[in-house]
Amino acid sequence: MADYTPPLRDIRFVLEHLAGLDDLAKLEPFGHADAASVFGVLAEFGRLMSEVWAPTNAVGDAEGSRHEGDEVRTPAGFREAYRHYVAGGWPAVPFDVDYQGGGFPWVVGIAMQEMLNSANMALAMAPLLTQGAIDAIAFHGDEAQKETFLRPMVTGAWSGTMNLTEPDAGSDVGALRTRAVRQDDGTYRITGQKVFITFGEHDLTEQIVHLVLARTPEAPPGTKGISCFIVPKYLVEEDGSLGDRNDVHVVSIEHKMGIRASPTCVLAFGERGDGGARGEGAVGYLIGEEHAGMRYMFTMMNNARLGVGVEGLGLAERAYQQAVAYASERVQGRAPGASPGESSTIIDHPDVRRMLLTMKAFTEAMRAMCYVQAAQIDVAKHHPDEAAATEARELVELLTPIVKSWCTDLAETVTSIGIQVHGGVGYVEETGAAQHYRDAKITQIYEGTNGIQAMDLVGRKLPLRGGAVVRDQISRMRATVAELGGGDPEGDGEGDLAVIGARLAEAVSTLEAATGWMFEHGVADPVEALSVATPYQRLFATTVGGWLMGRSALAARAALDGGSVDGSERSFFEAKVVTARFFAERLLPEVHGLVGPVMAGGRGLFALTPAQLAR
Repeated sequence: MADYTPPLRDIRFVLEHLAGLDDLAKLEPFGHADAASVFGVLAEFGRLMSEVWAPTNAVGDAEGSRHEGDEVRTPAGFREAYRHYVAGGWPAVPFDVDYQGGGFPWVVGIAMQEMLNSANMALAMAPLLTQGAIDAIAFHGDEAQKETFLRPMVTGAWSGTMNLTEPDAGSDVGALRTRAVRQDDGTYRITGQKVFITFGEHDLTEQIVHLVLARTPEAPPGTKGISCFIVPKYLVEEDGSLGDRNDVHVVSIEHKMGIRASPTCVLAFGERGDGGARGEGAVGYLIGEEHAGMRYMFTMMNNARLGVGVEGLGLAERAYQQAVAYASERVQGRAPGASPGESSTIIDHPDVRRMLLTMKAFTEAMRAMCYVQAAQIDVAKHHPDEAAATEARELVELLTPIVKSWCTDLAETVTSIGIQVHGGVGYVEETGAAQHYRDAKITQIYEGTNGIQAMDLVGRKLPLRGGAVVRDQISRMRATVAELGGGDPEGDGEGDLAVIGARLAEAVSTLEAATGWMFEHGVADPVEALSVATPYQRLFATTVGGWLMGRSALAARAALDGGSVDGSERSFFEAKVVTARFFAERLLPEVHGLVGPVMAGGRGLFALTPAQLAR
């Protein structure tokens, strides 16, 4: 498997020119997060990822994690890599200083997440799940819970999990059966089983803090009756030390298609009846109020779904780097223009160039989308002007399902192309190209399948503020079209920016037509809307990707025209413009083929009976 080199130059470009890092540094909590400090942090973190984490990726895939009694053993090198990560203080960088965090913007943490996932996505799952648990406790836990759990979780000394799924309650969380019974001391006793629990048991940290959804007696049916509980692996004494083992144990771990080193556990709560020597059932502590568990879960959903999109970005970047390295070395055939009898590296063949540029353009668009989304989360949380904070909050709500679905769908596309670039050896496990593809598939499934993201987009996000939120986004994209000069009859129509603007203008018009159809037909008939939600989501996301690539081209052209860049910097900015034009001309036109499927509605989807489908 090829080495991993953090794409620090491109990360810096997106943070500076698209995510607005300088503006974030002006917000009160981030005064210390100036560009020099941020890029110093990211450069040092990137060194850890390339030198320590990345070499464990193939090892973890080959070995997997092992279930031994009540324990799970991670692959060789994982504990050491995680220990280096914690010793450097890296888990704390984007968290609140009140709990030993570094107080950096969330977008800086997202840049770090990208590198974590490129280096070793299976291992990166541990801190990603911990971040979700931190969010839930920080937003909804009481002061005692925050004081007990947040500091060791923020520093990475303890890890966290999210326990939602059960054998009969996957996407339909409201069907869960895990029970929680209140005790006289205010604690609860939890009984039941959870499945697909990432890092539910492992040997990286001494303590695992499980967040568990369960139903109390007399709770109303469905999601309205769900509560959220903290259930630690070890009970915590008043002085913060670890006490008795709680009655939560691993039953088995799954043998998966990808991320094989990430232990995906079946966990049993209260099945042994010892309650950590304190009664029957696992000891749990209610977060907030009873029956508010799903609302609390949705508090962290934007960050969690963004995090999964970043997983897709990280895998795409690693696959792209490997494909470029291989294509630059592999000699095969004679490229057009080569001397007779001379063999060429495959990077000189036009179709390989097309594949590599597709990988590059999609990956850069994914990075722009993820970082801009993360920056808007920072603005929504910290901007002193309520109007600006509200605008950012609305944009985050609108784009969350798009970021998760598009970046993970593209991860499958980019990693698949990476195998194709390798040819036959890409299908052979030893090259490592296949691992990226296998790892990518799960990202389309968890944290809400991409079909569920599409349902969320059309069912909840399009109607925001009576449709004004999506119309505001269309206006933003049209403003970028104007900056690019797209459709300007006075322009020459041949320059890079003009071409990008023209193609973006066409895509925005297509999106506007599809959105109008959704409002006209989907609001009145949910079957119509849900039947076409996925192609609409792809159309919307691809247009947003084109918009961000257009903004990238504008920033790069401004740098070039400013006359202050030369050498490698000039080459970098020139490549940004070329890549943006490639996206606009070769990838963005996909949207025009999606408007037909959107406007077809639900016609024909239920024309066949289940019996006819089975034949």
